[in-house]
Amino acid sequence: MNVFRIGMVGLDTSHVPAFANLLHDTSHEHHVPGARIVAAFPGGSPDFEMSINRVPKYTEEMRDKHQVEIVNSLSALRGKCDALMLESIDGRVHLAQFREVADWGVPVFIDKPLTVSTSEARELVRIAKEKKVRMTSASAMRFAASFQQALHADTAEPVIGGDFYGPMQWQEKCPGYFWYGIHTVEMLFAAMGTGCCEVHSFREELHDVVVGRWTDGRLGMVRGNRAGNPGFGGVIHRKNKSFAFDVSTGTKPFYASLLEKIIPFFKGQAEVVPPAEMIEVIAFLEAANHSATSKQRVIL
Repeated sequence: MNVFRIGMVGLDTSHVPAFANLLHDTSHEHHVPGARIVAAFPGGSPDFEMSINRVPKYTEEMRDKHQVEIVNSLSALRGKCDALMLESIDGRVHLAQFREVADWGVPVFIDKPLTVSTSEARELVRIAKEKKVRMTSASAMRFAASFQQALHADTAEPVIGGDFYGPMQWQEKCPGYFWYGIHTVEMLFAAMGTGCCEVHSFREELHDVVVGRWTDGRLGMVRGNRAGNPGFGGVIHRKNKSFAFDVSTGTKPFYASLLEKIIPFFKGQAEVVPPAEMIEVIAFLEAANHSATSKQRVIL
């Protein structure tokens, strides 16, 4: 039986060994079958300390523990894989990386954030459409088991709003909400769908609140914490009932839940997140950053 081969770009995030363990260790309780990481380009951004300093450790682990071939350039992955995972934590490099691989004819997963600007997100999606490349991007938090359980608890009633919370640390090279805010924003959009037309951010030293208004009048809120509760969770409001969830209560790794979407996507099954929603998530984050600094609402 032929192994479905994954090439990985960017060995500078904890997602890399997490994905490898779930894909390669058949004894793992939550093993995700059907694919293997066979080659990787370490990458890393020299001006991003958290990125470049992690590369040696994760490169060694992928090479020695998982027997992944380490190559010296992104282009050296061509022909070695049936799909690509762009894992670089630096969202600034994703568009350039995708430009380089778009002609290879293989599906691509881009780890969060897709990009760090709306214009780049639109350009990336445009290239994918032009080149007929299957491409998707998502935060693993979108598929966390407890969140999905709350999201599907009563689908007969429409979602009329949502309040989500999570940690909100900062990284200069992945500005503002793009670093950790994207996780809670992805849950917001998974619940509310597209159609946000206005964003208003409120920033204090230890907490942020970002409120989005949808074109149909619904409101969604994200709370970012730099003190207090360090976990992810929230409340999904439906017409007649609200459903609370706490991601920490789930026993299944959310990385496993994400891989269970990505691997079938690689093999031609349903898209993970629609392109329009991927773009709108980035637009929301960019608008939230502008609102936080200007102290004004931003119209999308």
